[in-house]
This record gives sequence, C-alpha cells and structure tokens, in this order.
Amino acid sequence: MPTFDLQHTTLRELNQALHQVKPGTNETHFEVLNPRGSHAVAVGVDGDVAVTVKGSVGYYCGGMNSGATITVEGSAGPGVGENMMAGTIHIKGDASQYAGATGRGGLLVIDGNASSRCGISMKGINIVVKGSIGHMSAFMAQSGNLVVLGDAGDALGDSLYEARLFVRGSVKSLGADCIEKELRAEHLEILQDLLDKAGVTDVKPSDFKRYGSARKLYNFNIDNAEAY
Repeated sequence: MPTFDLQHTTLRELNQALHQVKPGTNETHFEVLNPRGSHAVAVGVDGDVAVTVKGSVGYYCGGMNSGATITVEGSAGPGVGENMMAGTIHIKGDASQYAGATGRGGLLVIDGNASSRCGISMKGINIVVKGSIGHMSAFMAQSGNLVVLGDAGDALGDSLYEARLFVRGSVKSLGADCIEKELRAEHLEILQDLLDKAGVTDVKPSDFKRYGSARKLYNFNIDNAEAY
C-alpha cells in the first residue's frame, strides 16, 4: 500500500502518483497521512483505485473523480466531489458548502451534515447525507438523487429540473418550482438501493418524502410573454 505523508510529501507528488496508476498494477490502495486540510486532495483520479485519507481535507477533495473509491476519515471543505463522474466518495465527518456540485455520476456519502448548496446543479450524481443540509441545496439540480436523512434548509430544490430529492426530516422551505410529490414503488426501490450502498440499515425508505419539479419554470408559457 503506497503511503503519502503530506507533512513530508507534496500534494503534487500524491496526485501525480494517483494519475499515473497503470492497469494491472497491485498498488491500488493509497493511504494519505496528515492531510491538514489540504486542498484538491485526490483530484482528477481516473481509475479503479482506493484512497484513504486519515484526517480532514480542504477545498475540492475528489473533484472530477472518475472511478476511484475515496474515503476521508474526517471532514471536507467546500466542493467535495465537484463534477465527479464515477466512483465513490465517503466523508466520515461533515462537508462544507456545494458538496457534489455539478456531479455527473458516482456516489457521494456524507456521514455528518452538509452545508449550503449541497448538490447544486447536480447532473446524475447520487448523494446521501446522513445528517442535515443547508439552504439552497439542489439549486438547478438536473438529474440524479439527493437523499437526506435529517432536515433541509431554506429554498430546497430552487429552479429544479428532473433530479429527485428525498428528505426524511423537515424542510424549512421549498424553492421556486419545487413541490412535494408522490413516493411511488420505483422511488422506494431507488431509496433502498442508495441506503444499502451508503451503509444505512436502520432507516426505511417509506420514512422519506419526495420532492421534485412542478415543471412550470423551464417551459415557456405564452401567458407570461409580457414579463420578458
């Protein structure tokens, strides 16, 4: 197992090693010590490798991830998993604002709370937050699933497109064009699958409420023509 101690090794050396992993190598599990809130840890990893970070990280950890399994044994700063394509990122602490922003695929699991704008402009990513999320989460979310076991702040799903939002707790307020929707059998299956993948065993899918787009904002309405 390659080990990088960021107290003695540069972040550039770590990320370069992750980018240069060759197919067929047996060095597929990396351990990162003393991250000390470093920014851009394990950014742009393109391959089936595992990265375990022993501590908290700063901005954009796991950004543009494309297949790696990244585990942070601490908390993460803004933009964790930003624009990720595939793979899994597991934050065992809390996450700051815009976690999973613009994510196109993969799974982001946050054991603690996520701050504002969680899942902003998500485009296919699945996000499971075991705590609560802040205001303006899932703003302009286009596709994918956001699962929240706790509560949601103000303006959830503002200007939402076709992403599915599942919240187990209370929602302070819904954003423009976001409404509560029926929780059907296919949604229970989606929820159960994501809860299983996130290691959640003590929560039932039927405990959640589903929120989605009323589909009135992103279609032109001739009755509103004079407002343009």
